[in-house]
Amino acid sequence: MARLADYFVLVAFGPHPRGSGEGQGQILQRFPEKDWEDNPFPQGIELFCQPSGWQLCPERNPPTFFVAVLTDINSERHYCACLTFWEPAEPTQEAVCLEDAAGREEEADEGGSGRLSPGTSGPPGQLFAPKTLVLVSRLDHVEVFRNSLGLIYTIHVEGLNVGLETVVGNLLTCIIPLAGGSQLDSVEDGVRTISLGAGDRQVIQTPLTDSLPISRCSVALLFRQLGITNVLSLFCAALTEHKVLFLSRSYQRLSDACRGLLALLFPLRYSFTYVPILPAQLLEVLSTPTPFIIGVNAAFQAETQELLDVIVADLDGGTVTVPECVHIPPLPEPLQSQTHSVLSMVLDPELELADLAFPTPTTPSSSLKMQDKELRAVFLRLFAQLLQGYRWCLHMVRIHPEPVIRFHKAAFLGQRGLVEDDFLMKVLEGMAFAGFVSERGVPYRPTDLFDELVAHEVARMRADESHPQRVLRHVKELAEQLYKNENPYPAVAMHKVQRPGEASHLRRAPRPFPRLDEGMVQWIVDQATAKMQGAPPAVKAERRTTVPSGPPMTAILERSSGLHGNSARRLEVVRNCISYVFEGKMLEAKKLLPAVLRALKGRAARRCLAQELHLHVQQNRAVLDHQQFDFVVRMMNCCLQDCTSLDEHGIAAALLPLVTAFCRKLSPGVTQFAYSCVQEHVVWSTPQFWEAMFYGDVQTHIRALYLEPAEDRDPSQVRGDPWALGGGGGGGGDWPVPAHPRLWQGWEEPAEGERSALDVASEQRRLWPMLSREKQQELVQKEESTVFSQAIHYANRMSYLLLPLDSSKSRLLRERAGLGDLESASNSLVTSSMAGSVAESYDTESGFEDAETCDVAGAVVRFINRFVDKVCTESGVTSDHLKGLHVMVPDIVQMHIETLEAVHRESKRLPPIQKPKLLRPHLLPGEECVLDGLRVYLLPDGREEGSGGSGGGPAVLPAEGAVFLTTYRVIFTGMPTDPLVGEQVVVRSFPVAALTKEKRISVLTPVDQIPQDGLHLRSCTFQLLKMAFDEEVGSEKAELFRKQLHKLRYPLDIRSTFAFTLGSGHMPGRPPRATKDKGPSLRTLSRNLVKNAKKTMGRQHVTRKKYNPPSYEHRGQPPEDQEDAISVSEELEPGTLTPASALKPSDRMTMSSLVERACCRDYQRLGLGTLSSSLSRAKSEPFRISPVNRMYAICRSYPGLLIVPQSVQDNALQRVSRCYRQNRFPVVCWRSGRSKAVLLRSGGLHGKGVVGLFKAQNTPSPGQSQADSSSLEQEKYLQAVVSSMPRYADASGRNTLSGFSSAHMGGHVPSPRARVTTLSNPMAASASRRTAPRGKWGSVRASGRSGGLSGDVGSRLAGRDMLGPPQANGAPPDPGFLRPQRAALYIIGDKAQLKGVRPDPLQQWELVPIEVFEARQVKTSFKKLLKACVPGCQALESGPTSFLRSLEDSEWLTQIHKLLQVSVLVVELLDSGSSVLVSLEDGWDITTQVVSLVQLLSDPFYRTLEGFRLLVEKEWLSFGHRFSHRGAHTLAGQSSGFTPVFLQFLDCVHQVHLQFPMEFEFSPFYLKFLGYHHVSRRFRTFLLDSDYERIEQGLLYEEKGERKGPQACRSVWEYVDRLSKRTPVFYNYMYAPEDTEVLRPYSNVSNLKVWDFYTEETLAQGPPYDWELAQVSPEPPEEERPDGGAPQSRRRVVWPCYDSRPRAQPDAISRLLEELQRLETELGRPPERWKDNWDRVKAAQRLEGRPDGRGTPSSLLVSSVPHHRRSLGVYLQEGPVGSTLSLSLDSDQSSGSTTSSSRQAARRSTSTLYSQFQTAESENRSYEGTLYKKGAFMKPWKARWFVLDKTKHQLRYYDHRMDTECKGVIDLAEVEAVVSGTPTMGAPKTVDEKAFFDVKTTRRVYNFCAQDVPSAQQWVDQIQSCLSDA
Repeated sequence: MARLADYFVLVAFGPHPRGSGEGQGQILQRFPEKDWEDNPFPQGIELFCQPSGWQLCPERNPPTFFVAVLTDINSERHYCACLTFWEPAEPTQEAVCLEDAAGREEEADEGGSGRLSPGTSGPPGQLFAPKTLVLVSRLDHVEVFRNSLGLIYTIHVEGLNVGLETVVGNLLTCIIPLAGGSQLDSVEDGVRTISLGAGDRQVIQTPLTDSLPISRCSVALLFRQLGITNVLSLFCAALTEHKVLFLSRSYQRLSDACRGLLALLFPLRYSFTYVPILPAQLLEVLSTPTPFIIGVNAAFQAETQELLDVIVADLDGGTVTVPECVHIPPLPEPLQSQTHSVLSMVLDPELELADLAFPTPTTPSSSLKMQDKELRAVFLRLFAQLLQGYRWCLHMVRIHPEPVIRFHKAAFLGQRGLVEDDFLMKVLEGMAFAGFVSERGVPYRPTDLFDELVAHEVARMRADESHPQRVLRHVKELAEQLYKNENPYPAVAMHKVQRPGEASHLRRAPRPFPRLDEGMVQWIVDQATAKMQGAPPAVKAERRTTVPSGPPMTAILERSSGLHGNSARRLEVVRNCISYVFEGKMLEAKKLLPAVLRALKGRAARRCLAQELHLHVQQNRAVLDHQQFDFVVRMMNCCLQDCTSLDEHGIAAALLPLVTAFCRKLSPGVTQFAYSCVQEHVVWSTPQFWEAMFYGDVQTHIRALYLEPAEDRDPSQVRGDPWALGGGGGGGGDWPVPAHPRLWQGWEEPAEGERSALDVASEQRRLWPMLSREKQQELVQKEESTVFSQAIHYANRMSYLLLPLDSSKSRLLRERAGLGDLESASNSLVTSSMAGSVAESYDTESGFEDAETCDVAGAVVRFINRFVDKVCTESGVTSDHLKGLHVMVPDIVQMHIETLEAVHRESKRLPPIQKPKLLRPHLLPGEECVLDGLRVYLLPDGREEGSGGSGGGPAVLPAEGAVFLTTYRVIFTGMPTDPLVGEQVVVRSFPVAALTKEKRISVLTPVDQIPQDGLHLRSCTFQLLKMAFDEEVGSEKAELFRKQLHKLRYPLDIRSTFAFTLGSGHMPGRPPRATKDKGPSLRTLSRNLVKNAKKTMGRQHVTRKKYNPPSYEHRGQPPEDQEDAISVSEELEPGTLTPASALKPSDRMTMSSLVERACCRDYQRLGLGTLSSSLSRAKSEPFRISPVNRMYAICRSYPGLLIVPQSVQDNALQRVSRCYRQNRFPVVCWRSGRSKAVLLRSGGLHGKGVVGLFKAQNTPSPGQSQADSSSLEQEKYLQAVVSSMPRYADASGRNTLSGFSSAHMGGHVPSPRARVTTLSNPMAASASRRTAPRGKWGSVRASGRSGGLSGDVGSRLAGRDMLGPPQANGAPPDPGFLRPQRAALYIIGDKAQLKGVRPDPLQQWELVPIEVFEARQVKTSFKKLLKACVPGCQALESGPTSFLRSLEDSEWLTQIHKLLQVSVLVVELLDSGSSVLVSLEDGWDITTQVVSLVQLLSDPFYRTLEGFRLLVEKEWLSFGHRFSHRGAHTLAGQSSGFTPVFLQFLDCVHQVHLQFPMEFEFSPFYLKFLGYHHVSRRFRTFLLDSDYERIEQGLLYEEKGERKGPQACRSVWEYVDRLSKRTPVFYNYMYAPEDTEVLRPYSNVSNLKVWDFYTEETLAQGPPYDWELAQVSPEPPEEERPDGGAPQSRRRVVWPCYDSRPRAQPDAISRLLEELQRLETELGRPPERWKDNWDRVKAAQRLEGRPDGRGTPSSLLVSSVPHHRRSLGVYLQEGPVGSTLSLSLDSDQSSGSTTSSSRQAARRSTSTLYSQFQTAESENRSYEGTLYKKGAFMKPWKARWFVLDKTKHQLRYYDHRMDTECKGVIDLAEVEAVVSGTPTMGAPKTVDEKAFFDVKTTRRVYNFCAQDVPSAQQWVDQIQSCLSDA
């Protein structure tokens, strides 16, 4: 029984003590005046009566009622029901208020007196003061309080004849039953009718279950006000401990909303600040750091604005505002969506029927009270689903004297599959859940609705998930029960309470509320108290039972476990491997190990491993041999590496007893346990893991204490194995795996007679009160000693796993396992627990100071002490025992350290595990090792090739080997870690200079799965080394490797690079030896040249400096001093521009050197002018070669000799150059042989736009006249260029534009001024096309298209869509697209630059502005391309889509497309007779790309090997592409990064090559070779930024005459020449050019292919571009086996992912050429050059093509077949027998031929191939072959090629067969005899004696030796016959 009301209080308005005028509440009376003993009077009631503050009112307001909630220090809630009414204010009160008002008026605040306006009731100026009746109770009966206070007010207002004292006295003495009506004997006990003595009657019903909250309608109202989503947000926010603030103008609504939110949280109790109505004076409470649920009047909304972390729910506006910094985790799916849909069904039942054609008659919706219960039922179901199976994760730590229960959070999350879920994690960590565990974890207690739901309804809820109607039915059933709990007896709910009349508050009350007689009230209270004391005390009879555990846990969402499913095959592999290990079949186990390590990624396999290992442990010990031990440890490490710190799946828990069981004997008395090898895992340093393990073991032992001996079947449980750790619900289960074999199948109900720990505890709690005191004491002591012994056991276990084997590794351990961090982490963890204070005190006692953190023993002792403090305090161990433990811990640790020292010492004596021998890489001549091999693992990097993937073949990565750093490369050599792959050597390397990215990573080693440091190296040659260092490689070595690599990648000076140090004595840092100059060598001349250039350039270049472009702000005008210097040189040194007669000797030599440069040779080939020795010019030529820049004085990045118009004087060029960026003025670089149009190149113009103005302000500008004069010079120069061109027109109209009607021009009217044809103008193009286009269109497939409809080039170039029908494959249109009348010169420039160009008044040149990309965009694009081709990690989605997507994102192909497009446009213009000036950016990146491509497409010469070399030397090297800068070759360029401009050009050439395979003499491999070596720094060719810098370094003219003897190639071209003589690798067999071809490739992205240079890789030898390294040893010949068996097959497996396919399977032609070479070598002949053989085959094919030997040759590779057929080229096919070579063309005739005809062709061509030995000179060569000839006196035998010529009667001999120069002649007229000879000294050893013969002449005797006897005989016969013929 309990009191209905504890206190009745009357509070009235009173003046503020500080005189502020506000007023405050004053307690006039309170009853009883003395505090109750069990319930003191709550403080601060006055504030809560008027939460908005005490103020007088100008009118009489109606009475108000609300309930405020106060919480006392014991967390008890007190309900304060407040009824407020207004009475006329007394004069004192009014005076206070008026003073206040006057003060406010003085402040000139007009609105301040608003509330003093005259009221409607009462005389003018009358004010009313509030007065409040307050009822304070611990019970929550709101309606009873409202009625009771209403009755008191009614008696006062209506003047009823009832004593107020009696009513108050009765109210205070009213006793009502507590909750639990159903547990009482009769209705009368559960329902109480009370009367307060005023003729009233009220029925009070107490709820059936105390634990269920009472909500009335509050939940339903909350949903109505805020809606489903908002309420769910608030629900999650409250559960995850966020701050929630309600706003409303109604106090009652605030308290209802708070009550509703709390009701939703059931079965969790909210344990933070809870204030439904917060008074205005206490608003600062809102800035408290702790979570809260608070309600505030909406009038104070402004004060809540600056709260940054508070979720505000506005009940009146229906909104919930969540601040940005607050993240509310949502419910886990699918619960979130399920709850949402069920709530909408409850709130809006008509929603389901809204779409029906024939709606059913609507059922009446539930009443508000019923709807409230239905909404609560939904949340009750939600909690049952969330917390289902929670009892299986309870640990019963103590049963007596009070139950101590812990919840195994990690196991719960792991079992439910919600490890990642933020919401549940936060809920389980919250205080509400801690309260839930301590309250509901108790095994023997009264149960309620939630317990039944979790235990019995889970299966039903799962089954109903997909049936909404069934869910709704269940919700309604639960709602009925909730409703019945609140209203157990609805029939008796009849109230009779008097109420005041209508508008009674407006009537003038007869008198103010009277003062009550305290004595009388006290007397009534005392009477009742005396009566109660006489009565027997009412004991609340609780019906306690054992709480059911319910069904086992299941995952909240059945997820498929993805890749590593629980497949029986995988588990079988694990079991087999373990059985092999323990049976000693090590070879078998080794084969299975990689598969096992892969399988152990899956959870089931890890459990299986633990079970299997457990079977091999007898008596807690398993002694293994060394190999077995290694295997077991590796598997354990693999298992543990994926364990998180919480160990949700119990893997670490299952392995913990095993790591202390498996061991090996190191020496007598020294045993090493497995724990010393598995310490590197984060789980061991996690306190929560150890606590869960400890509590699980304690529970097992406590259970064993109370079980009968017969029941305690499982000995492992007494031993303390965590196998029996499964929660209280049953004897174990899925987490972790119990030792009991029967229970391995997941969670099962306990068997008959086997009781869980919770069952045992429940039974013991039931018996506890009946036990004697002694027995109770004995049980408590037994339990405590069990906990104590387990604490000692765990102190030992923790020291095993935390102390490292090698104490020197303590630093490493702390870094890895995080013991260092635990110093702070576990500290906070303990202090937040109950054990906090104890832990702190003992920590200091244990004598380990924090200063000793470097000492690992101290750190471990502290860690264990904290653990012991926490668990022992929570488990109720006495403080004496705890002190004893603290004394023991340091001793345990010390003892263990001593044991470990012996183990460590002995383990070092073990023979080391045989690691594979390091494979040393092959090095180039001159390449030296900088760092010898560091053992590493090469890991897969996302390229499919390395790991088997799409290419086919087994996974050769990961591989184990070593990384070497040489002066030239980074090289990995090793072998696959998977022994099943085979003994393949894996090589991956790249030049140091190609390194683009290097970063440290931390990775797991593939074999042992131990985390190790690693490196990630990516190169711009598309190689990637992702390496993990072996544990033997210390961090110092790894760091040294990084430093050396950086030093080699970015040398200080270009002379320190490999290309310079190779083959020369010069090493970095050592100055080269000074040698005496004999005469002025070229190097000294080049030095003089540079000196002169510096003098000429003026004083700013005195220091030796690399060429740097002017800085950004100086680009507007040349710097002042430069101007001065140039003008001075013009005036003072007229000799610089004089003819040769005045040149100094050194200058003359410079001139002759310049003339020999590639540029000059090409100019002469093109007929662009000659430079005769007298420098006299042929005036008739339009252009001349000008030596104006021979000293590099005008432009440092240009070559020394330039082609300029004949009419322009050299001194004018100086001024012209100032208009262009970097002084790169327009010069001619190519002339069309047919149309005579010229191609010019230059840098962009200096901006005259806004940027130019901006620059001009920052630089001292020369006078206006000078600027004008320079632009005038520019105009004159362009005019000179135009006038130098012949007016070229062809009578046939091939190049005139008469065929184009001006109608196509869109009404374009030519203006009198020059035009700027903007290519983004869609009307600028013509839609017609030429009938017979010259030149060739690229064919991608044999599509038969010879062209298509022409599109709009302008819009194409601008990147916009075409207007007309699109051209097929993006082919460029005909050249007639700009306008009918052609300009003589088109200037292609950047849109931004051309704004300032003055138009040409005579319309002779035209500007074509285009948008181009910048170098930085190329750089960014390349980075993305690199990442797409070599990702570095496994892609999330497999298959080609992710690659294609990243390729598209890189925009690389788009840039290629733009380059090709612009180039084709320029080709068109040149072909039609107009000249073009390409003037983009600085003139050395995109300009070079475009100009080179244009020449390649227009001139077949550049498509030969020699021509392409010339093109690159001229356009890229001489014209100053900045190779060093773009390649970041030195430390200075490191920041700029790698920008592959040249590579992009090569990619464009490759695209053209693909479309025109017969037009190029060089093979695609040649392009890859250049792509690789332009960044490799192996050759000097691509170093430095201009010819000027090459001269400065003495590179340019060193090739001639300096080399003494053979030396390493310094130039890439020289290397290519040497290699080409030996092998056809750079040659394209399909080369069959048409002389006048102009190529026009398709450029649409869809026609472009990804260059295989980016994607292919050969792991057998590494990149194939260093030819010496890539040579494989020849296959051994087929031989009989010694045992007489069949010959071994010469077949070998070719893996596409490993071998180089072109190497392993060469094409037919290469193969036949190799075969020829081999045969010749076998025959002892000097092998002929492959090229001669090839040329002969081609010649023979031409001859064979003539049926009668006459007529036109149907040449082998030149034919008149239409190109789209020809581009398919040659078929190379393998015949059924041997190799046949079919060189038939797929012409229209042969395309329909049958297989037989192709066979005939094959046979014919084969015969041709071998007929090559019958040469054209056959009539002069009667007999020929190789013979050994003895030289003259004292000379050796030599093999020579002998030719017997019967016509000339001679025996001639040559060095070798292809030699054309005869070495000697024996005249047969002089021969006397031919006789058999004898071997002399030095003769060939292997030859038969009979093969020797002598030829005697009149002068001397010649000794010969044939290869064998028959050939010797033949030679003798042939010579004899020749002699006899004579």
